[in-house]
Amino acid sequence: MKKEIAALGRTAHDLTESAYRSHPSTRGEAGWADKQRILLADMALHLLQTALRDGALPADELRRNLYAILSVSDQFIPDDGMKAVADRLYAT
Repeated sequence: MKKEIAALGRTAHDLTESAYRSHPSTRGEAGWADKQRILLADMALHLLQTALRDGALPADELRRNLYAILSVSDQFIPDDGMKAVADRLYAT
């Protein structure tokens, strides 16, 4: 089951990265939030790939995955301090 999930995750990851790269919006444009949602999905898929690796869960990679997710999420829920939480991951 784990291998199937990982394979589907790789496919989804390839699709999200392609969608992000081909999205024409830049910061400040109307479609920027949509592009950032695609980026958030991409970061979540990075977390999936990290979590499904064999062996011990690498703390540094997990921190990077969570940092990216929290940093991108901050623009969608700015009053919850997601960026500050993300920054604390590297302060320890």
